[in-house]
Amino acid sequence: MDATSKKRLREHVMAARPQALFSAPVRGAALDLALVAAFACAAQPALAKVVVKKGVYGAIALQRETGQFGYAYSAATSRAAKIEALNQCAHPRCEVVAAFSNACGALARGPRKYFPATGATRQETETKALRLCAAKECEIAAWACTK
Repeated sequence: MDATSKKRLREHVMAARPQALFSAPVRGAALDLALVAAFACAAQPALAKVVVKKGVYGAIALQRETGQFGYAYSAATSRAAKIEALNQCAHPRCEVVAAFSNACGALARGPRKYFPATGATRQETETKALRLCAAKECEIAAWACTK
């Protein structure tokens, strides 16, 4: 194909192309708006699929004078966990000293008193309870995790 034929072909293609409805800047803004709308619509189904995880509850109860304790670690509600811990403690003067959801609880026994703590893992919870006790004679008396 010679140069003259190429030129005529190019003119023919350009003449056959429909005229744009908008100028270049308006066309660019419209394209940007369409892309933003497409991404917003694509992200919405992902947000709709978020599932709220049901909580699992636990609790530790203690009778401070006798050292009796009870615990619960897989209750459906916070109230049920507390009642189970109190029932296991089996003393009329027991009280709930730690309550937790999707986590852990621990009870450190010191020379004169008890120290409850909660945390994400058993190790973290025991470390917190022992740090609160702050005595060499401290030991973990009870622990429970809902996970």
